[in-house]
Amino acid sequence: MHTECKRTALGLAIVTAYTRSTVPRQKKLRYCRGIDGFNLYKPSGIPLSQLEIVELGLDELEAMRLCDLEGKQQEEAAEQMGISRGTIQRLLQSGRRKLLTSITEGQALSFEDADHVCISPRPGWGRGRHGRRGRPVRGTSADPDTWER
Repeated sequence: MHTECKRTALGLAIVTAYTRSTVPRQKKLRYCRGIDGFNLYKPSGIPLSQLEIVELGLDELEAMRLCDLEGKQQEEAAEQMGISRGTIQRLLQSGRRKLLTSITEGQALSFEDADHVCISPRPGWGRGRHGRRGRPVRGTSADPDTWER
């Protein structure tokens, strides 16, 4: 809540309180590799209906894959995903917590997609170092009319 104070000609103070409707900022796109295979893992021998499901975001999984599996520095992983290093740190912390919780407590682990996660490669990627520069690769733009033929 914000307050605003104005003085009148007679010296009286008029205080007006108002609230500003705040709309959260949109999340930046996070470029992630898709999942090949299953998107749900659970302990064997226990029916899924009896298990609690922990949802791990694809962006959290990608951050763990880049930093823990491939051994990249957080700066490199952040650059590859198109986000800040602080965001990578938060994704790693929450992703590791969810993964360890599901393993140690015998819960099912499900991979979830979100609106801010982009499964395709970043625009301009895919042709390598000596490819065509400045043109998007087929399938990287939302507008099919801009794709190469």
